[in-house]
Amino acid sequence: MKRIQNVFDESPIIAAVKDDEQLYQAMATDCAVIFILYGTICTIAQIVERIKDVKKIAIVHIDLIVGLSSKDIAVDFIKSHTKADGIISTKQNLVKRAVELDMYGGQRTFIVDSMALANTKHQLQTFRPSFLEIMPGTIYSVITELHTSNTVPLVAGGLLATKKDILSALDAGASAVSTTRQELWIV
Repeated sequence: MKRIQNVFDESPIIAAVKDDEQLYQAMATDCAVIFILYGTICTIAQIVERIKDVKKIAIVHIDLIVGLSSKDIAVDFIKSHTKADGIISTKQNLVKRAVELDMYGGQRTFIVDSMALANTKHQLQTFRPSFLEIMPGTIYSVITELHTSNTVPLVAGGLLATKKDILSALDAGASAVSTTRQELWIV
């Protein structure tokens, strides 16, 4: 499996898809990584299969898949019943399990105040996910602070509305950005 930082270096825009229409549009872009933000236990394998058919990296936002729990067995299910390259979750136990299974494990965190920032820094001292997705992605000073204080690749996600937002997040130290805005997948 390729180091995720190398993937982000080559393709820093991540297409985050919420439905089949967005999925088909994302598959036609140059985005190397697709975050899957929808699906059910019955459909996720087919969604991932479509992404893998066009040689892209499929990362499942496991918290959003209907029918899966927040227990480690959910990651085991994704690993054994799909061809997903990794998962993203707000739940640290699921991210840890993905890393244990040699999958990409992305930790999604919402930085809403200084306590959340301090908690995130503490978590990064005790656990190293494959990448950290920071929400919202428009808090550039926090991205810079986290970038300078750790070596985990950062993904800025949420509220990125313009090309300028993407460039600002990357300039602040994000390795990549994730967005559902299709017009930004070709930036």
